Amino acid sequence: MRRLPGAIRTYAAALEFINSRPNFEKLARVPYNENNFKLARMLRLLRELDNPHQCIKTVHVAGTKGKGSTCAMIAEMLRQAGYRTGLYTSPHFVDIRERIVVDGEMISQADFTRLMARIAPAVKRLERDELTFFEVLTAAAFLYFAQRKVDLAVIETGLGGRLDSTNVIKPEVCAITNISYDHMAQLGHTLEQIAEEKAGIFKPGVPAITCWQPHQVRRVLRRVAEEKGCELRIVGEDLEFSYRFESSRATGPHIRVCMSTPASRFDHLRVPLLGEHQAHNCGIALAVIDALRRRGYQISEQAAIDGLANVRIEGRLEILREAPRTVVDAAHNAASIAALMRAIGQNISYDSMVVIFGCAADKDIDGMLEQIQLGADKVIFTSIPSPRSADPHELHTRFVEKSAKMAQAADTLEEAYRIARSCVTREDLICITGSVYLVGQAKRLHAAGRLD
Repeated sequence: MRRLPGAIRTYAAALEFINSRPNFEKLARVPYNENNFKLARMLRLLRELDNPHQCIKTVHVAGTKGKGSTCAMIAEMLRQAGYRTGLYTSPHFVDIRERIVVDGEMISQADFTRLMARIAPAVKRLERDELTFFEVLTAAAFLYFAQRKVDLAVIETGLGGRLDSTNVIKPEVCAITNISYDHMAQLGHTLEQIAEEKAGIFKPGVPAITCWQPHQVRRVLRRVAEEKGCELRIVGEDLEFSYRFESSRATGPHIRVCMSTPASRFDHLRVPLLGEHQAHNCGIALAVIDALRRRGYQISEQAAIDGLANVRIEGRLEILREAPRTVVDAAHNAASIAALMRAIGQNISYDSMVVIFGCAADKDIDGMLEQIQLGADKVIFTSIPSPRSADPHELHTRFVEKSAKMAQAADTLEEAYRIARSCVTREDLICITGSVYLVGQAKRLHAAGRLD
């Protein structure tokens, strides 16, 4: 059994407590089964805390990529409509408190400390359960949202859906973003298997939303929805949806979307985030808003417009610095790397691009390398700050076997960035990608003045 810290009176003690829990996010191999991912264990913890998850209305979002962006768009539209809105996402880039947000403000250190002090005795009483980092943090989010009396909380799954710790709620609406290959060791090696796990969040009588998916994914989602007794609406198939690219001197390149349903009409709304994939995420977010309107929530088209205009999300095509031009993006599977390369090509002008890339060893490395070589002019491989990190020299070897692009390896991000800076001119671009952990490290180093 792990040693639990004593009474929690400071933020440092709260961090010590949460970080003392088993953390599957940091482990290279975690069997995805009902021993490691046990909803009964999560429910026991919540009962000890008086079931805060039953005191809040929620929207539940799963998927392989686009979950965080979709959740941010939904939350901002709800907030602009006048609803007190909670937002629970994972992982974080720099500060653990990024994961728990109410009305755009992340939880304070004092409130985080107070919640950990409340939860720690319950964890001690359930010591045999070995409650995990994510379970404790999810319980803290539910407790905080209940205490703050949020009108709606937008909840992002951590891993999969069926066995995810968040899957104890009965939401007003649930949504599944794009499904592609990721976490195959846990969720399965086919899209059908992955879709089955994601569809585990479907609940009887709860409307479900998704975007265009490969036909085998659509087939699984429709079957599970029918089995669960919920209506599945596919954006662009069951819901009329379109998008188009625009560009002007004042606003630059961007995408506008339209959606029409029996209850809603959203015309020419500007997508707040760059990339064609964000148009699909925006379509899901608007479809969720439409489903909420059908359930009696008052959300005007103007609130949707204003909410989307306010969306700011870290780590997605985020400009870290202007000289040299440096962007960071948390793309961490082949599909998201492909979307990133397209988005950069559509929205950022540059002569050549140097990609600094690091990833976890359990990812679809060959798939990601294939997509990188389609967009990068040079690649510098580095490690990520995680025990799961792939070896940068092995990444370099695998890359040069399949590509004639220039490439080299660096043991640290600081070294990789120094090399990149020596390669670029004023019109070039540096892109740091491949892992949330790498992007978080880049942001921390930049804030500390060490990314030079």
